Amino acid sequence: MTNHDEAAAVRPLTLAWVSRHLEVGERIVGTEVLHGGITAEVRRLTVGTRDGGTRDLVLRTFVDVEDAEDSLNREAGALTLLSGTGVPAPGLVAVDPASAHCEYPSLLMTHLPGRTVLDDEGLETRLPLLARQLVAIHALRPSERPREYVALTTADTVVTPKGADAAAWAAGIDMLRKPPPPYEGRFLHRDFHPGNVLFDVPPPSPAGPRITGVVDWAGASWGPADLDVAHCSTNLALLHCPAWGLRFAEAYEEAGGVLAATASERLYWQMRDGLAFSEDLRVVAQTWREAGRTELTTRAVEERLDAYVTALMDTLA
Repeated sequence: MTNHDEAAAVRPLTLAWVSRHLEVGERIVGTEVLHGGITAEVRRLTVGTRDGGTRDLVLRTFVDVEDAEDSLNREAGALTLLSGTGVPAPGLVAVDPASAHCEYPSLLMTHLPGRTVLDDEGLETRLPLLARQLVAIHALRPSERPREYVALTTADTVVTPKGADAAAWAAGIDMLRKPPPPYEGRFLHRDFHPGNVLFDVPPPSPAGPRITGVVDWAGASWGPADLDVAHCSTNLALLHCPAWGLRFAEAYEEAGGVLAATASERLYWQMRDGLAFSEDLRVVAQTWREAGRTELTTRAVEERLDAYVTALMDTLA
C-alpha cells in the first residue's frame, strides 16, 4: 500500500473493518488525507478491484470528538435518506458509530467526483449553482424527519473581536436573547457552504462548472431554511467578502427558495449564524488556510466577520 504521507495511514482495526466491507478480491492500495474538515479526519481510500482497476471510497473518523456517535448516526441516516433523491450525496457503505470495531467512531462512504473550489475567481458563476442546490435540498420531504436543529451559540457565548463595531455587535447579541421567529420547517444540511460542495470545473467552455456532490451531512436536521442560507452566507462573507454573504440570500430567492417573511425575521437567523462563528474563528481560519486560502489569517477573518455583522445591522437602518 502506498501513502501520500504518514498521516494518511489507516489505523489497524479500522483497516480490518474497512476490508470486511470490500468486495471479494478487492484490497486497499492507497490512502490520502483530504483536508478541509474541522471535526473529522477524512481519508480517500483507493481500492484495487478484481479486474485490475481501482475505485475510491472515503473514510471519516472522529477522534476524541464529543457526540461522535450521535453525529455519525445522523450522517448515516441522512445518506440513507438521500439515496435516490437526486441530491448528489455520497452513498453509505458502512458505519461504526460506537467504535465497536474501529479505534474511533468511523463512517465509510462512496467517493464523489469533483473538488471544492474556494477561489474568488468564478464565484459569480458558482453562486447561483450553490443557491439552486440548497433549494433542492430544502425541497426534500423525508418520510421520517431528522431531529430539530440545535442553535450553535447564545448571547452569553459570543466573542466580540478586538476593534469590532461595538454598537452593531451589542445589537446583534441582544437579538439572540429573543425567542426565534416562527418558521415552516425544512430538511436542512446544517453545514452547507463552499467547503462542503464539490464542483466539476472544466476549462473555459459554454457548459461552465457544475456541482457533482454535497458532503458532510452529520448536522442534518429540521428547521428554518433561513438557517442554512445564513450559514452559507457567513462562510461566503469570510471566504470572499461581506458583499457576497449578503448576495447569497438574494440568489437563494432567485432560485425559487422561500425565506422568512420580514426583514427582521431574516436578520435574526443571519445574526444567529454569523455570531456563532465568533467562537471558533481561529479554527475556521486555519481550515481555510489548509485548503489553500493562505491569506486568511485569524485577524483577516475577524475583520471580515465584523464587517459582515455591521453590514447586516445596516440592512435594518
